[in-house]
Amino acid sequence: MNFFRHRHRILIGPPALVLLITTAGCSSADDNASAAVPSPGAQTVKLCQNLDKALPAKLDGLSREDPEPASVLTAGWGSPAIILRCGVEQPPKMIDPKVAEGGDPDAVAGGVNGVDWLMEKREDGAYRFTTANRSAYVEVTVPKGRDSTGVLVDLAPAVKKAIPEGIAN
Repeated sequence: MNFFRHRHRILIGPPALVLLITTAGCSSADDNASAAVPSPGAQTVKLCQNLDKALPAKLDGLSREDPEPASVLTAGWGSPAIILRCGVEQPPKMIDPKVAEGGDPDAVAGGVNGVDWLMEKREDGAYRFTTANRSAYVEVTVPKGRDSTGVLVDLAPAVKKAIPEGIAN
């Protein structure tokens, strides 16, 4: 069964919700946030430009402070920064049957307010979320110690507006 095909799921499942809510800890400040700029095709760049225009000025109460190098394919909020990258490649875990069946403790599929996400816990304690069932992959990295629930809720309207449902190329 392909979990990502269930577009009608709106709530995060209990395991994902627990992971989202319990992410707590300390991180050092990073005044010079940087992000690798993806290199998608022209069609995806247009979608990402639309997303950049639709992104909120504040995310979970944090002001937008874009990373270097400046690009319409990246955005950031706060310090340490929550980083968004649009037009990334499909993460390998997105097609891993173990994830779809709920058998990977470090990768969970779920949805927030009409946007499907793959959540991956990273070795440094941060979480990486990548949209599923959208015409472009959008990746959001939330630093260790920050609750990600509000981040995904705040991003959902912009993603739904700018990145249509479909299969990313």
